[in-house]
Amino acid sequence: MSIWYVGDVLYNDFAGYRTLIGDVAIENAWWQVCGFVIAFITFAPVMTGQFAGPRRPSQAVAILERRPLDHPAVQAKIDTFAKSLFVAWVLLMIVALVRVKFNFLGLFAPYLTYKAEPWSRNRMGGGIDSLLALAGYFQVFLTAGFGVILALARNRTTRRMALIVCCLSMPYYIFDRTRNTMLATMIPGFSAWVFGRVRGNLPTKFVYIGLGLLVTSLWFSFVLSNRTNRSISAAFASGASIRESAGSKHLGLNMCEELSWINRFFANGSYEANWGKRYFAEAANPIPRIIWPGKPTIGIDYAIARGQGGGSAASAGVYATISTGMIGQGVVNFGPWLGPIAAALLMAIWVGILARQDRVSNEYPARLMLYALGLILTFNMGRDITLLVLYPFIFGWILIAFWERRQERNHSNRTSSPPPWVDS
Repeated sequence: MSIWYVGDVLYNDFAGYRTLIGDVAIENAWWQVCGFVIAFITFAPVMTGQFAGPRRPSQAVAILERRPLDHPAVQAKIDTFAKSLFVAWVLLMIVALVRVKFNFLGLFAPYLTYKAEPWSRNRMGGGIDSLLALAGYFQVFLTAGFGVILALARNRTTRRMALIVCCLSMPYYIFDRTRNTMLATMIPGFSAWVFGRVRGNLPTKFVYIGLGLLVTSLWFSFVLSNRTNRSISAAFASGASIRESAGSKHLGLNMCEELSWINRFFANGSYEANWGKRYFAEAANPIPRIIWPGKPTIGIDYAIARGQGGGSAASAGVYATISTGMIGQGVVNFGPWLGPIAAALLMAIWVGILARQDRVSNEYPARLMLYALGLILTFNMGRDITLLVLYPFIFGWILIAFWERRQERNHSNRTSSPPPWVDS
């Protein structure tokens, strides 16, 4: 929230907001931010207790302090899970190659040619578009997962396998236009390496984090400077300078502005709360449009209110959708005062789900991968609380839960005592 709302004021043209939107709408936005914070502080401990049980030390922190990932039992689980993940990745890539007519370079080395799109579809969807969307989100999870495995595995064979997958899969996202998938695929592995492998104290680790943020910022500036008129791979291949793009301003960190616009629209009567319809549309998103042709769309009404109407039918009649921000999304659904509370409740539930992954990671190390991915997706949820962001986590959870159940059946005679690194 600090980046999306407070950071908006510090980074962008707040004086311009006041002139264009008006002080009253902006003041209401700040009251809504305060309401969200108070409600979140109230709800988060309750939801954490519901999902993760009584308060206990974090297993992620235990990794920093005691480095249990090097234990042979944990490494054996990582090796086994990596093999299962590799099979899933190979099968998915076979489908992807068929979809792009075996354009190997376009899929695995877009920096040498144009980027192939095996899962491309229209905004409105139809036919098998829902399956293509699911495949795309599943690929995000697999790519992020192998980044974490590369960082944490000690077995050379497992590390080589993860390295090969990362070298083949990550360029697909690095040379994309979409920053949220870049973060979702790159940062979990980098974070796992810094906090799980890098030797040194916390200040040393934060130096690595700072360098990583600097590189990320420079690359995002390059993407923003070149994604409008050409593909990122074409810009990179043509020798476009990252240094020249370094001064470009990052776009999209303006959720306080959007919240203020929503208040302005409420005040002048051009937009009204939809009383949960937007959240319902988000929840209905997994249903394929071929099954429910009239499935509600997400955010189209707000895009029209913001002047983006007039697009083609395949694009749902808008040129682009506009994120409302996690607080603005609540306001759009339930009005200026109940909305922030609804958004805070959803984020508190999400925190409880993440706490659950942390809690059980002592017994199931693969959950640490979900935990790392979830932390990164939390940042992306600042623009909208949506399944479109959470699908990689959801599909990862399904795959890991299936794998855990299978492992339990195969090892039904294993001891029930906790791992040796867990305090009694």
